[in-house]
Amino acid sequence: MSIITTATARLADIAVEQDRTDAVQSFVKQETVLVDLETADGVAGTGYTYTIGTGGTSVLALLRDHLLPALVGQDARNVEALWQRLFALTRATTTGAITSLALAAVDTALWDVRCKRAGEPLWRLAGGHRQEVPVYDTEGGWLHLSAEELVKGALRAQEAGWAGVKIKVGRPHPAEDAERLRAVREAVGPSLHIMTDANQSQTASSVLRLASALEPYDPYWLEEPLPADDISGHVRLAGATRIPLAVGESMYSLMQFRGYLEAGAASVVQVDAARIGGITPWLKVAHLAESHNVMVCPHFLMELHVSLAAAVPNGRYVEYIPQLRAVTRTELTVRDGMAVAPDVPGIGIDWDLDALDDRRVA
Repeated sequence: MSIITTATARLADIAVEQDRTDAVQSFVKQETVLVDLETADGVAGTGYTYTIGTGGTSVLALLRDHLLPALVGQDARNVEALWQRLFALTRATTTGAITSLALAAVDTALWDVRCKRAGEPLWRLAGGHRQEVPVYDTEGGWLHLSAEELVKGALRAQEAGWAGVKIKVGRPHPAEDAERLRAVREAVGPSLHIMTDANQSQTASSVLRLASALEPYDPYWLEEPLPADDISGHVRLAGATRIPLAVGESMYSLMQFRGYLEAGAASVVQVDAARIGGITPWLKVAHLAESHNVMVCPHFLMELHVSLAAAVPNGRYVEYIPQLRAVTRTELTVRDGMAVAPDVPGIGIDWDLDALDDRRVA
């Protein structure tokens, strides 16, 4: 039977592989909350969610106190019904980051069970559009890196056959950001896509100067230029610059994405499976974006997002930020500039349980 018999959660801290800084914060560590489910017929699944340094114990408490007890005795096959059931239990705290992160850990575990029961990999069961997706590098573009280091990272990605790199922006003066972007563009030529990311650091006036300074170097997109809840600001900016605007990593519901897309405030959707509440709502956002002829380039979580981006026709890029290598037995395969979705049943993450136990904090 597919009835859930056990549902448990744990929290492990995973150190970052290198310093990661942007215009508003540093990535201190990955607080990784994992949910383990088992059904009466012995099918087990593991899902996860994350923070970048704070809030992990709050997510864990919501799971243990409210969500996981409601799963036991339910049919694991009814993924949509279970997502809605748990969402209803947390209605007083939605829409919000803690609730969405907790729902994501459960939902990805349910999809892991679903895929294993079907004997199919996630990329196929979620849509099966293709198995490979282009990858772009973020690890070589952090804000604290010098222009020379940015150039070296971009050339390294280009030589490996990757089609894009991301450069963080948000220095004290737009001219500094422009100079860093100019150095990379002159080194790599016109064909490499250079994404830029302001991490919500700009104001209504400063973002106009920043976009104007960056435009000559042909950014592929300008990511999170303004606070995520400032839809009207993004609308005004979209009309003032020729740089496509990318948003989504800091949005926590389907309706937030609908508002951006209907207003014409997003040319790129960067929905994050953890922050939107799991695979179930991630796919809804991706199909909503498709209906607006907008591409999906998910934020972070490359080990999971490679399968989701491969599943849908508008999945355009996977972001390369390796973070799970210390706690998995295998890592993301990148071949000729393409990230390859795992072809094994489940969500495709081969957890190293001993390594996770070594890093468990709750």
